[in-house]
Amino acid sequence: MELFRIGFLSVTIIDVFDVAVVSFLFFQLYRVMRRTIAAQIFVGLLLIIAFSFLAQAINLKAMGWLLRTLTDIWVIAFIVLFQPELRRLLLIVGRNPIVRMFLRLDVTESIEEIAGAAGELSRKRHGMLAVIVRATGLRMFIESGQPLQAVVSKPLLLSIFHPKSPLHDGAVIVKDRIVEAARCTLPLSQTMRVGEFVLGMRHRAALGVSEQADVIALVVSEETGSISIAENGTLIRGISAKELRKELQTRLTTIPDRSVKSIWSTFRSHG
Repeated sequence: MELFRIGFLSVTIIDVFDVAVVSFLFFQLYRVMRRTIAAQIFVGLLLIIAFSFLAQAINLKAMGWLLRTLTDIWVIAFIVLFQPELRRLLLIVGRNPIVRMFLRLDVTESIEEIAGAAGELSRKRHGMLAVIVRATGLRMFIESGQPLQAVVSKPLLLSIFHPKSPLHDGAVIVKDRIVEAARCTLPLSQTMRVGEFVLGMRHRAALGVSEQADVIALVVSEETGSISIAENGTLIRGISAKELRKELQTRLTTIPDRSVKSIWSTFRSHG
């Protein structure tokens, strides 16, 4: 059913619906990228697309050809320019509780071993940095360290994070029941302090990897022995070994009640 015409363009109800859906998707994508440099480039690309449609509508042949040439390569440019933002977008999708319903992690025994090791290291004031992978692969970070592929256990972790161990610097990465690598280098968060607490390298690394991947990062402070966990770019400090076990159990094995929320609610919470 035709509603109206713009030049040679015939506009129907389906067209209006199509434009509304695409506009909504672009708006949500902009909210994910806002307050970044990429957002300004994104607006520029949208203007080029809008001018291209306008040029075709009023039959500006030269301008239309020029803008069509630009839009032909904009997909490639979009991928290149927005690689970090696209990764963040896909990460948000992966963190959605609806997606997590399809994930089954074999981490129950790992939680006991990791929490036990963290509690003992905390009492001894030996530093620890462990990354528990929920869904996202960390191959790049694994390759920066020493591959192990060993079954996770409390004695293994205590051995790795003993101050005299050659592997105690850096992070261990755990996937299901396997310690995939030790002495791994992680990206540092730009956050320098949380409240009055000035973040050390381990805490910044834990925050950094939690900002870029769907993981839980566990830190034991070498100075104070306090236990912290980082998830989704948020750091929780001052956790006891008993509380750590409950937190890991809840975050790794329980499907949140908010699973009925739409995926766009998750987008808005990160916007």
